[in-house]
Amino acid sequence: MARRTDSRQRMLESAAELFHTQGYHATGLNQVISTSGSPKGSLYFHFPGGKEQLAAEALRMSGGQLHEAMREMMSGAPDAASGIDAVVEVLIGALTGSGFQRGCPLAAVTLDAAADSEPIRQACAEGYGSWRELIADFLGSRGLATDRADALATVVLASIEGGLLLAKASHDTAPLRAVADHLRATIERELP
Repeated sequence: MARRTDSRQRMLESAAELFHTQGYHATGLNQVISTSGSPKGSLYFHFPGGKEQLAAEALRMSGGQLHEAMREMMSGAPDAASGIDAVVEVLIGALTGSGFQRGCPLAAVTLDAAADSEPIRQACAEGYGSWRELIADFLGSRGLATDRADALATVVLASIEGGLLLAKASHDTAPLRAVADHLRATIERELP
């Protein structure tokens, strides 16, 4: 017998995937219920705040998963530039493996709904903030001064996000690869 929390987790995972590929407004609650295989009545039981609550929690989950994946990739890298390269390569793999449907797990909803919903905006900001902080800490651990690491982390994250968007729009990884090359040169120049 399935536990009560299983349907909640299935709904979160289904919602995260649908929001990732379709955005907020194009994803319907019936689609989340159908995709997750959860009973229809369980949606408001688990998410009394409805779609907005479901989205905010799914975004936090997705953001946390990417944070952990990035942390693992960067921690095993021989140098800072290789750590950032590893992150970009995984994102390229996810993008091409999905037929250019899966870019950043937060971007579609950020662009689609963050201006209209404070809980969604906050969940997106937390995700991006955690990634930026992770990159800054990583660069700092590799010898970059804290203020430079903070500034460069913002540039790295914004560049990767922009590269993902351009790659997704063009169905070509060249923009993301150009970003990776530029980031490698910048990081190598910045680090002692």
